[in-house]
Amino acid sequence: SISNIPPVLLRLHFHDCFVEGCDGSILIENGPKAERHAFGHQGVGGFEVIEQAKAQLEATCPGVVSCADIVALAARDAIALANGPSYEVPTGRRDGRVSDVSLAANMPDVSDSIQQLKAKFLQKGLSEKDLVLLSAAHTIGTTACFFMTKRLYKFSPAGVSDPAINPDFLPQLQSICPQNGDVNVRLPMDRGSDRTFDKQILDNIRNGFAVLESDARLYDDETTRMVVDSYFGVLTPIFGPSFESDFVDSIVKMGQIGVKTGPKGEIRRVCTAFN
Repeated sequence: SISNIPPVLLRLHFHDCFVEGCDGSILIENGPKAERHAFGHQGVGGFEVIEQAKAQLEATCPGVVSCADIVALAARDAIALANGPSYEVPTGRRDGRVSDVSLAANMPDVSDSIQQLKAKFLQKGLSEKDLVLLSAAHTIGTTACFFMTKRLYKFSPAGVSDPAINPDFLPQLQSICPQNGDVNVRLPMDRGSDRTFDKQILDNIRNGFAVLESDARLYDDETTRMVVDSYFGVLTPIFGPSFESDFVDSIVKMGQIGVKTGPKGEIRRVCTAFN
């Protein structure tokens, strides 16, 4: 559905940048070993939107705009479409010449501990603050029950649910995602505000209403908890940090991971294949 497009394009940008840098490597379709088939990219979509944009650009000015830039620009537009902040995206990325399923083995995972999440982001030059803000991209969109099974039914060896889930919220989650139910059923990641790009996701995390396990973990750690809380102080509206402008800083920074320029990359004619 059309309302689903913004979160899908935002997620595509993140998944592209976290493997081989922001180089369009996730778009390549070169058989079963293609990066896009990695387990860590499960459920990633929006490929056809990028293809359509590329086709229009090639018809107008061939060989000028890379697929990697299109992905970054699409994420920017997606955020604006969800009433999020508008921002400028630096362009000039080239498309990478490598796509391999094994390279996506270390994607952040919903079941990662806060230590693992911090380490994976640090490897990409992203701080604990960036981890919080980029996780807050879950303010829009849905997830599948597939990603909830462990959190709801197998969080510990004893087969109990994650104690971080607010007890009023647990039965709601379990009714949407019953044990041994359909794992493809989808639920909003930001309870009560999944169509609007705002900081409610962070308030939900503070109050035990995080849907994804990795989002809940942001409140387990002193450093990341302080970042989350910094957006809710009494004086925050006047003196405190702005969630929107901080998010923009983090996503622009993310969009510069491992960027290839000049002869290090190419401008693909079609996004699914190397030239």
